[in-house]
Parts: sequence; C-alpha cells; structure tokens
Amino acid sequence: MSIEAAQVQYRQAFVDQFEGKVSVLRAATTKETVMKGNQATFLVAGSGTDTAVTRGTNGQIPYGNPTNTQVTATLVEKHAPYELTGFNIFASQGDQKAIMRQASMNVINRDIDLTVLAELANATIDTGAYATASVAMVEKAKGYLGNNDIPVEEEDNMFAIVSSGFLAYLRQTTEFSSSDYVDVKPLVGPTRRMLRWSGVNWMQSARVTGVGTATELCYMWHRSAIGYSVNVGEDSIHIGYDEKQDISWSRASIFHGAKILQNTGIVQLKHDGSAFGLS
Repeated sequence: MSIEAAQVQYRQAFVDQFEGKVSVLRAATTKETVMKGNQATFLVAGSGTDTAVTRGTNGQIPYGNPTNTQVTATLVEKHAPYELTGFNIFASQGDQKAIMRQASMNVINRDIDLTVLAELANATIDTGAYATASVAMVEKAKGYLGNNDIPVEEEDNMFAIVSSGFLAYLRQTTEFSSSDYVDVKPLVGPTRRMLRWSGVNWMQSARVTGVGTATELCYMWHRSAIGYSVNVGEDSIHIGYDEKQDISWSRASIFHGAKILQNTGIVQLKHDGSAFGLS
C-alpha cells in the first residue's frame, strides 16, 4: 500500500555515538602540572642496591651518596578542532554546536590514554609468550614486581589496564568471582570502569595495543613507575563564532607528555584476546 505525500520526522536530540569519552589513565600516574615550559623533570631517588657497611681497616666508616636520577617528560601540544559554517548548522539535524564541543573533549580525553599507553609500550619486562588471561599470569606479574622491591602492598598505587577480553577470562575464574576470595561481587551490578581485585586497581580500555587480536599488550604497574606531565588547567575547551565568515568552531587543547620513571615497576601482560575479536 502506497502512502501519499509521506512525511519523515527527524529527531533533534542526537544519540551519542559509541566512543571513548573519558580518560582512565590520568589518575594512575605520578602527575606533574607544568606552569610554563615544555618539559617536566622528575627526580627518582633512593639507596638503590646499597647494603650496610662496616668500618674499614683504617677505622673509618665509608660513606656513599644516595642515587639520584632525573627523568624528563617533554610536553607536546595536541588539539581537537572542529568548525561548521552557519548554513551547515542551520541546515543540519541536531544541535551541531553541542556535537562539536562534545567531540573535541572526547578526542582529547582519548589522547591522554593513548599518550600514556604509548610510553608504557616502552617497558621491557613482560610475562612471556602471548596467552589467554589467567590468575597465573596476574600472579606472575605481581611476583616479578615483588622480587624487584616494588611495594605491591600499596593497593592505592597498583594499577593494571587490560582489554575487555582479558577481564572476561578473569571473570570466569573462581578466584575472581567467588565470595570466598573477594569482598565485592564483580558479577553483580553494572560493569565498573575501575575495580580492585588481588590488590590491583583494574581498568578496562579498548585502546590497548592490538585489542581483539592474539597480540594484545596490557600492563600492570606501580604509580611511581610512570610520570605524566600536563599544562596548568589540563585539557581546556574553547568555542567561538567568526562573524566575518559565519563559522562556528570548537577546539579542545592540551599540552602533555608521559615518561617511564622506573622500568622495573612495569610489566607487560602479553595477552591473546583473539577470541573476542568478533567482526
């Protein structure tokens, strides 16, 4: 049956596209806010592998110096700019100005995580051959960190970022889901952006390298192992209108950089997530 002069109604409120909108990694680093300049230098200091000494044959106590290592993170400017002509906004469905503004912030928030992940990829310690996630893999990473004097007992400073496939394997283990082992029931209620299990704060991200493939790179680390420098005010968003050209625009900007401070505090979890790479 044909319809005479059919009419189509367009919904003005837009539906959010599926995309990453927030940064989960900015809170898992040693952060330094830069007031002015393009570099932030972190000082890593301690006694290293020194041992206690006794007096020498001359009766004097031999003195040494503490270990001081300066590590520099270089800031890079990043922008997420959009613009539309007045006619384009007038003729288009939905609130295009709001869409531009939201898109700018989403892009910058994703870049924060991508910047930290790109630096974590420079870590040199890993769990060995790629394999599906297991309690054994998690404990192997923690065991390595503990053997290198990383304070793994500091729950507030221990983090891991993994794919949804990695967590899917863990959720099927008794140690992860049984009330005999955990205080919070992870299989009850909504999926959490961050959850604590086995003394580690677990974050899920679709931006880990190789997500959905047999060569996913996930990570476990202590906060003091990775530095993140960012300009004062962090990510900022600006919107405006050019009357001369009748163009509305939106731009979010950030100046930031990440740097490994202590390589021994990071372990790459080499994961086979190919079972979840569905097309």
